[in-house]
Amino acid sequence: MDPELMKQVVQSVVLAVVAVIEIAAIWRIFVKAGQPGWASIVPIYNVVVLLRITGKPTWWVILMLVPLVNIVIAIIETVALAKVFGKGGGYAVGLIFLPFVFLPVLAWGDAQYQLSAAPASAFA
Repeated sequence: MDPELMKQVVQSVVLAVVAVIEIAAIWRIFVKAGQPGWASIVPIYNVVVLLRITGKPTWWVILMLVPLVNIVIAIIETVALAKVFGKGGGYAVGLIFLPFVFLPVLAWGDAQYQLSAAPASAFA
C-alpha cells in the first residue's frame, strides 16, 4: 500500500474518532444542563440551546452570523459555559484552545450545572 495513502487513511480515522468523541461530549454537556442531547447535533438550534444553557439571550444567534463578531460571541459563550459548570477562567481558556481535551473532561467529569453561576452583565 502506498505510504501517502496509508497516512491519509490514518489521519481520517483519527479525525473521525476525535469528531465522535466531541459530539458525544457536547451531547453529554447538554444532558447535564437539563437539555435534550439530540439538540447538540442540530445546526443553529444547538447554538440557541447553548445560549439557553449559559443564560444568554437567544437573539445572540443573530450575532453569530456576523463575521468577526461571531468570534467574540463564541469566546464569551465559552467562558460562560465554563462558569455555569463551576469552572474558572483557566478552564475557559482550555475550552477555547484545546476543546478536544476540555469538553470531554467537562462532560464526563464531576462538574455540576449551576445556571445561577452565569455571569450577570449588561449584555445578558
